[in-house]
Amino acid sequence: MGMKPLEGKVAVVAGATRGAGRAIAMMLGAAGATVYGTGRSVRGGPSDIGRLETIEETAELVNKQGGRGIPVQVDHTVETQVKELFARIEEEQGGRLDILVNDVWGGEKLSEWGTPFWEGSLDKALLMQRRAVQSHLITSYYGAPLLVKRKQGLIVEVTDGYDYRYRGNLPYSLAKVSVIHLAEALASELRPHGVAALSVTPGFLRSEEMLDHFGVSEENWREGAEQDPHFLQSETPFYLGRGVAALAADSGLMDKSGKAFTSWGLSDEYGIVDVDGRRPHWGSYAEEQGF
Repeated sequence: MGMKPLEGKVAVVAGATRGAGRAIAMMLGAAGATVYGTGRSVRGGPSDIGRLETIEETAELVNKQGGRGIPVQVDHTVETQVKELFARIEEEQGGRLDILVNDVWGGEKLSEWGTPFWEGSLDKALLMQRRAVQSHLITSYYGAPLLVKRKQGLIVEVTDGYDYRYRGNLPYSLAKVSVIHLAEALASELRPHGVAALSVTPGFLRSEEMLDHFGVSEENWREGAEQDPHFLQSETPFYLGRGVAALAADSGLMDKSGKAFTSWGLSDEYGIVDVDGRRPHWGSYAEEQGF
């Protein structure tokens, strides 16, 4: 049996509790990586979002995929906790870190759709930037030195969208666009050290929360199209997860540094199929619909 492409690699997935973060952690594990999955929600102690998923469950799912999952409770807006996370990894892994995925979001209850920003909550708008942008910078600040020291590795910024267009709400748009530029800026400063950085986005993500929003399960998800026909073009989080794993294993990674990638584009490039057997292409669909 051949060696898995990420065998022996060490990864951190910040924001691995659910959604894209959990799927990315699982797919990195399936490729052989040791994955530190972080988040605020632990058994008996959910975050203020109030979801039931925990980082312990994510670690167990990584193990089932054949990797090694290590759950660590971290609030990535708290600098001391992030610093302690990477100090622990440096000690436990002999200074080795190969992949850092910034997927922290935490803005589910902060978005005020349909409200002009000057009529919305400034506190919510600023907290969204703290959780979804500043947390990524804090995490990269403490994670990058481990990558630089070994002159290799990858930082992945997970966002919504691949360009700089407005996304329907100013604070939300600012957070998601900022992360794309963060990846570009990281790439520029890390390139001389042999470290790559890039951003990735899913299409219409069929996350646990989105399934709940439509009142469906993964088994009957198509019924959600009765509320929104675009839901038929949705994808599971594993579509992007498989794409990130493929990127991490790509020998030409430095040529991709600084760029923005989509789940459907990664499917085209690497032949990735979603876990439900489909290959949704949100880019083509959006173009057809005039989005």
